[in-house]
Formats: sequence, C-alpha cells, structure tokens
Amino acid sequence: MPHLVESPVVVKAAGNKPKRIEEFFGKAGTKTSGLSLARMVSPGGWEEPGQKPGFDEYTLVLKGLLHVKTREGSLDVGPGQAVWVKKGEWVQYSTPISEGAEYVSVCVPAFSPETVHRDKD
Repeated sequence: MPHLVESPVVVKAAGNKPKRIEEFFGKAGTKTSGLSLARMVSPGGWEEPGQKPGFDEYTLVLKGLLHVKTREGSLDVGPGQAVWVKKGEWVQYSTPISEGAEYVSVCVPAFSPETVHRDKD
C-alpha cells in the first residue's frame, strides 16, 4: 500500500536568517533513514555554516538562486538546474539574491543533525 504524506514536518534550520525546511521523507518526517526529501525556502541573504556531511545531497532549484561554495570553488544554481554534493565534501550554501531561493533536497542516507558535521563557530 502506498504511504501518503499529507503534510511535511518543519525542521529547524541553521543559518543567519530564518529558513523554512519542510521534510516529507526522512528521520523527522517518516522516521526512515534511507533518504530524506525536503523542500527548502531560503530568504535573500541567507547563509549557513560550512559543513562536511555524512551523506550525498542532491538539490534541484525551483526558484531563485542557490550559491554553492566548496574547497575547490563555487557555483550558482538557478531554476531548473541541480547540483550533487558528495558525502564528505566540505560545502556551504547561501542565497545571495534578494528573492532568495526555493529548492528540493534529497539526502542519501537521510539528513540528521548528527551527520551534517557543521563547522564550529
């Protein structure tokens, strides 16, 4: 039988401004650890601490612009574009334009605060 997710679980986000994370599948949403799928809405000027996650993260931008910074360089991901950040790679996400960004992220295995490994302040 298919499992209907009627509404996501809102997860607390890291960063300098409020960001909305709506997890549909994952440890918070469905109590599963194989993967997580979340819709993100980030305001303009949002930036989160760098991280070295213990999961692969696949991100599809729906609106706005997501800036992705790694140790090797950086790139901007716009609507209809996607980016894959591999497990263990240092990354920092931000939304530099005033409109911010709306995007969907899939993490394999599922995102958790214990495995995101954010930089210390």
